[in-house]
Amino acid sequence: MKIKLLLIVIFSSLTMSSQEKQLTLENLNDFRPQAGNWQIVGDVAMNRNIDIHDLEKSHSKSKKKKKKKKRKNRKSALAPVSFFPGTGILLNINDNSKKDALISSIEHGDIKLELDVMLPKGSNSGIYLQGRYELQLFDSWGVKNPSFSDIGGIYRNWDNRPGKIFRGISPSSNASKAPGLWQHLKIHFQAPRFDKHGTKISNAKFISVILNGVSIHSNIEVPLPTGGPISKKETSKGPLMIQGDHGPVAFKNITYQLLKESEVEISSLAYKVYKGDFKGLEDLNGQPIAIKGISKLIDVNVSNEEDKYGIEYSGTLFIPSEDTYTISLEYSGGAKLLVDAKEILKNNSSSAQGVLKTTIHLSAGQHSLSLTNIKSAPWRGPKLGLSIQSSITNPKSFNTFDSNPPSTNSTSPILVNADANPKLLRGFVSFKGNQKRLSHTIAIGTPQGVNFIYDLGSANLIGAWRGNFVDATPMWHNRGDGSFKPRGAVQWTFLNQPIAELANSNEKFPKVATAPDFISKGYTIDKSSGLPIFNHMYKGVSIQNKITPDASNTYLKHTVSFSETKLTNWYYKVASGKMKRMADGSYAINHQQYYIKILSGQTPVIRNNNGEEELVLAVDGSTITYELIW
Repeated sequence: MKIKLLLIVIFSSLTMSSQEKQLTLENLNDFRPQAGNWQIVGDVAMNRNIDIHDLEKSHSKSKKKKKKKKRKNRKSALAPVSFFPGTGILLNINDNSKKDALISSIEHGDIKLELDVMLPKGSNSGIYLQGRYELQLFDSWGVKNPSFSDIGGIYRNWDNRPGKIFRGISPSSNASKAPGLWQHLKIHFQAPRFDKHGTKISNAKFISVILNGVSIHSNIEVPLPTGGPISKKETSKGPLMIQGDHGPVAFKNITYQLLKESEVEISSLAYKVYKGDFKGLEDLNGQPIAIKGISKLIDVNVSNEEDKYGIEYSGTLFIPSEDTYTISLEYSGGAKLLVDAKEILKNNSSSAQGVLKTTIHLSAGQHSLSLTNIKSAPWRGPKLGLSIQSSITNPKSFNTFDSNPPSTNSTSPILVNADANPKLLRGFVSFKGNQKRLSHTIAIGTPQGVNFIYDLGSANLIGAWRGNFVDATPMWHNRGDGSFKPRGAVQWTFLNQPIAELANSNEKFPKVATAPDFISKGYTIDKSSGLPIFNHMYKGVSIQNKITPDASNTYLKHTVSFSETKLTNWYYKVASGKMKRMADGSYAINHQQYYIKILSGQTPVIRNNNGEEELVLAVDGSTITYELIW
């Protein structure tokens, strides 16, 4: 009994300490009543090839002929959407009589919202923060120049009166996936602010919007409600609203965190200014004070100098409640932050520039604070900014705007684009952005904007994305670290050698390609396309990998050819991850993150390898061709 009670206490404390909440999606209790177009289901599949508008036309024709019977064992709309009983997925299937928006029971001000969303081809929806500011959801797959009406756009309003017009804001890039795939969306929203008389003093703001891992909005103010709001009157709180009248849409993994304004304060702020060519923070010791004073906010400009200065700020930090706080310090030169005489952040330089960040547990009450900054680098502008946030608040800045203007790159980015011809760039890359670092990779950028990464060390296509090519700054700036960064939403596949001779169909693929069995032969350039054809030798058989954009320049076609036929006990792994066979014969991979479609006629087998599903083809020497669609 004591153990049980202890577990209950521990679980309760863990639950109470976490400010993030998840909608269970076991029922619709978290939402207001609606017409019935919204429902909870256990699974959903969407046919990427069927446009909902084409379906509507065919339905209107068929209804004139006959009324179709409903299936007993499976509740589903006709393609492009099929769904199955269960819980965990929120689904909208609207028609002319049932097309309500879905409105949450909770009301929010500042909020962090995170979810997965799926759209069929041609569909359209939107998430309204506070029921008033719409972030567009739309099947924008393949759109090269997105507008406010594409996925991630902040929608316009339709008011033409002077002073009431808002024309919408486009996402900075199109990070959308193909219809029927789950897309991940993270929103950080700040509600409008009002004074005690109810007069608006600051606009609603999307602090950040990240779609499929790509930042598409940063600190975007929305001065007015967008089109189709729950109300045109702006307030400090309002519900979430999801549009339900423009087409099917599905959601899962909906989590949110309600935020409040920070009550952290810094008071009794005093400063001392020193003038000189200081090379380290310790050089300020014993130096004469040139200027001193008091200030409400940190301001690097109190030095009245562009360079060769030192500043010491001291004050009292008030913490309203015990919590873990994130402290960020932006600076040029060198900087050091102390709380209660304990060093929290430090870069002992005179010529650096960057952001120092840490988390620290602070008790409620007053704490001493000390901030030191030096700079002796004429090529850098003065910069000093301090912000603090807790787990339930937005960041609060304690500096003047001029002391820490919006961040700019300390180094001009070195960007590589394909332009009129393909570009090839050898270098290092971190798989999935933060996992295993690969040293024998090459990035290929195409004029069509369909880009990919090939691992020469294992002869494997490991990632693909659309849009801009790569940022080579980490590789070429200063001494560099040899790595490049894709400039888009990368769809990663899997690691290691995809082809192997196995004792049987259940044997594991080798994790490392090693000689003499495997020998990389580099690549040749296809004269017609300018793209590489990758060559390698495996157990005496020459193998070629040719990867090109498809005819619509939207996804990739991969062809693998062999120098010999009548191979036995050879296998090719096409994909790894949880799989679902779709109506068109393709396979949705890794919980519907991307599609694989075999074009060359071989029948793949789904096998289980230590809990991981693998899509495998038997190899006899015939050419393998498949599409990677994301």
